[in-house]
Amino acid sequence: MAQFTTNAQRFDPYKNFKFRVKWDGKYVLGISKVSALKRTTEVVKHREGGDPSSTRKSPGRTEYEAITLERGVTHDLEFEKWANKVWNYGTGLGSEVSLKDFRKDLIIELYNEAGQLAIAYKVYRCWVSEYQAMPDFDANANAVAIQHLKLENEGWERDTSVAEPTEPTLNGPA
Repeated sequence: MAQFTTNAQRFDPYKNFKFRVKWDGKYVLGISKVSALKRTTEVVKHREGGDPSSTRKSPGRTEYEAITLERGVTHDLEFEKWANKVWNYGTGLGSEVSLKDFRKDLIIELYNEAGQLAIAYKVYRCWVSEYQAMPDFDANANAVAIQHLKLENEGWERDTSVAEPTEPTLNGPA
């Protein structure tokens, strides 16, 4: 297990604009937005028969919210290939779903301002529940065409092997 040290020089939290997503051992190009990693644990309320005036609470089932990835429309087919493993129209009866490999694990990495890997999360058994290949088109708009991939998952955890980076300093006139 990695040893964590406190960087006494860093007072600022990490920014949210330097990140990368990896699946099948490769970084996926062009991802501009990743939704939050969020889990919710149900509250189970119960009471003891001899104490009707108060309720006790304990944890129940934990659910992990779907993660949405966004990127500009390009000729890269990674989003579409994965979405087609869940449902591929026109492939014939019985072969619409790739049951063997429609789930993937992915890694979400956060980098500091110097481009050093600071934090990573592993997300397990993801599959595409929603795929938007093209956005609404508007001839009067001035925007990038964005596609979306919504990923259901069965949990995530922080990769504790990623240690806090030693941040660089500039050597020059003060």
